[in-house]
Amino acid sequence: MNNNKDDSKDIEEIEEEVDKEETSEESVDGADVEENTDTKGKRFSKKEKKEKKDKKDVKIDELNDRLVRLMAEYDNYRKRTDREKSSMYEMGVKSVVEKILPVIDNFERGFDCVGEEEKDNPFIQGMQKIYEQFIGTLDEMGITAIEAVGKEFDPNIHNAVMHIDDESLEANIVVEEFQKGYMYRDTVVRYSMVKVAN
Repeated sequence: MNNNKDDSKDIEEIEEEVDKEETSEESVDGADVEENTDTKGKRFSKKEKKEKKDKKDVKIDELNDRLVRLMAEYDNYRKRTDREKSSMYEMGVKSVVEKILPVIDNFERGFDCVGEEEKDNPFIQGMQKIYEQFIGTLDEMGITAIEAVGKEFDPNIHNAVMHIDDESLEANIVVEEFQKGYMYRDTVVRYSMVKVAN
């Protein structure tokens, strides 16, 4: 009998010890569950207290964020102004070239009217050299004539004003150029005015 009582006491003591260990583990692991009260009476957990940042750290994070955003805005502004500058330059070049092209057209019309016997005339040769210099300067600027006759019609660079049916020619081939077109780099300054077959 005594033995049983001792056994039951031992079991009760063991259960109490286990309960004590569990509550102590909960207090260590569940430190965030325990609640305290700050000076203003607001309740907060120990974990929240640990996670609560110092005012200086919060201010530093805020200033860093503002600095990063400001640098990104400046970088975007710089890229945008660079794009605008380059597009303004291209628009300016295109505008000037559009005004010069009729002069080149008149040079070419003048040379078309010159007969074979007049080509040795010093005046005609001088005008030919001026014209060649003109074309060379435009070429250095990146302005090139669009090839048209014998090429396939391309609506991105050609402007078809006439159409003919000719069985001897392939479809959509440019057979005649009425006005020469020009490009500035990849931009069309003036479309070629052409006649297209079939």
